[in-house]
Amino acid sequence: MTAPGDRDGRLAARILDTLLREDYAGFSHLVHRSKEGVALHLPTGRRVPLTPGGLFQDFTVARAAHGLTVAEVLGALDRLADPADRDGVAAFRRECEETLATIALHDAHHRQTLDRLRPADRHGPAGALYYDTLAAYTDHPVYPTGRCRLGLSQAELLAYAPEFHPVFPLRWIAVPQPAPAGLPSWWPGPGDVGLPPAFETGHTLYPVHPLTVPHLPLTELGAVLGHTPYLPVVPTLSMRTVAVRDDPGSHLKLPLATSTLGLRNRRSIKPGTLDDGARAEGLLRRILAREPGARILVADEQTHRHTGHEYAAWMLRRLPEVGPAAEIVSVASLLAPAPGGATVLAETAGRHGGGDPVALLDEYLGVLLRWNVRLFVAYGVALEAHQQNLAMILGDGPLKLLVKDNDGLLASPETLRGAGLPAPRFTDRRMLTDDPHSLADVFVTITLHLACAAVVFGAAQTGLLAVDTAGHLLRRRLAEALDEHGSHPLARLLRARTLDAARLVGKSMVIAGTLVDKTRSGARDVNKFYGTSGPNYLRAFRERKPA
Repeated sequence: MTAPGDRDGRLAARILDTLLREDYAGFSHLVHRSKEGVALHLPTGRRVPLTPGGLFQDFTVARAAHGLTVAEVLGALDRLADPADRDGVAAFRRECEETLATIALHDAHHRQTLDRLRPADRHGPAGALYYDTLAAYTDHPVYPTGRCRLGLSQAELLAYAPEFHPVFPLRWIAVPQPAPAGLPSWWPGPGDVGLPPAFETGHTLYPVHPLTVPHLPLTELGAVLGHTPYLPVVPTLSMRTVAVRDDPGSHLKLPLATSTLGLRNRRSIKPGTLDDGARAEGLLRRILAREPGARILVADEQTHRHTGHEYAAWMLRRLPEVGPAAEIVSVASLLAPAPGGATVLAETAGRHGGGDPVALLDEYLGVLLRWNVRLFVAYGVALEAHQQNLAMILGDGPLKLLVKDNDGLLASPETLRGAGLPAPRFTDRRMLTDDPHSLADVFVTITLHLACAAVVFGAAQTGLLAVDTAGHLLRRRLAEALDEHGSHPLARLLRARTLDAARLVGKSMVIAGTLVDKTRSGARDVNKFYGTSGPNYLRAFRERKPA
């Protein structure tokens, strides 16, 4: 349980860290050095002490910054923001207010939710939901208002958000389209959802999230809404993707009328996205057929339908089969507190890492980095597989990694052709580039920052290992993965952009996602907008030996 003042102060510091890191409206120019140390001088007159050595930036708000509030930080933002960003600043204010309310809701229900989770829930496909529930109580490593689902009420969060582990039935619409082949046995017929038998032919039943029903343009689609809710589901960490309660290895990705990680990061599903995800999965499977040593599994995301409207679409994801004792542990959950009080990482290492969290992290980094470096160098592919899209499969042989939701990857047609593979014909042409630095941007900001550094250095903050050990572990595993490719030009480039770089690129997520309109920021893709950098946290571990 977090005291209200602590909630406010902690969020205020995270917001100020972000504005400083992304240097919105010249926030970095408010930093001054004096004999008292480094501090940021807000327009209100407050001197906010800073501390050097943040993971993704040069300075962060010091713990000694007592009394800092969200209202004060937003007041400074109002005074410094460009008038052209008025709407974006107002939207960000709303994100901050909703985030504070959501954190309070989390604090009120966290213990009750943990008490409903049982050790037996950890195993098999249902275990993925167990870990997603725990992960939902953690903050995003760099986006300060990551717990906000814009516009949703507290009652809606309690009924549908993963952190409360609810079960609810879906709604269904009949759409005049031919039904796809191979639907699972639990897929309803018209009678199951309160529609007449006439809809048996010439129509497909689309699952619809209950929150999306009011936004459906039924007349425009020529669709009919069934009267009867059907099929109990449980939300995954992404919230818009739900798992079938009685078949938890089957997930349904459904549009939601909300935004996360920024106003412009809408949770609807645009036409072409599901096709591109299926094409990306196909590419990864063709690559894996050539890489028998890779300990990587890819979710099946080939079955989907779209009406052409962003709120009427679905994708059926099937998780790979695992043994009954296996655990599917979301990487996003590793630093979350488990029901017993320890972190998921510590608890999981007790069962699968010989009791040693460092050994488990070492194996995870080895598998992850070897795969992602191989993709980059040999095939010109960079995955947008952050913590939410990665899971460790434990207790079913050697550690494996499950990868899902690949519609954000970036691929080089030229490098793929050189490897004897055709480039997918993505609908979204932003998924293709022959610029190796664009590929490196994705590798650094997703694989290195989020899937590696946030995990190992976050584990160090919890006391599970020393900071030196975390740094040496990550640097060694990345160096080993690069060494396998010798002097290959792409390996040399990636080494220069990671191990040898003085600074590492970062994403300006709040600027592109909420504060600044695309016409002013120039962001073609709000998830791939790079306008910031931070010190290379790997350089300090070049020569010293691990502790």
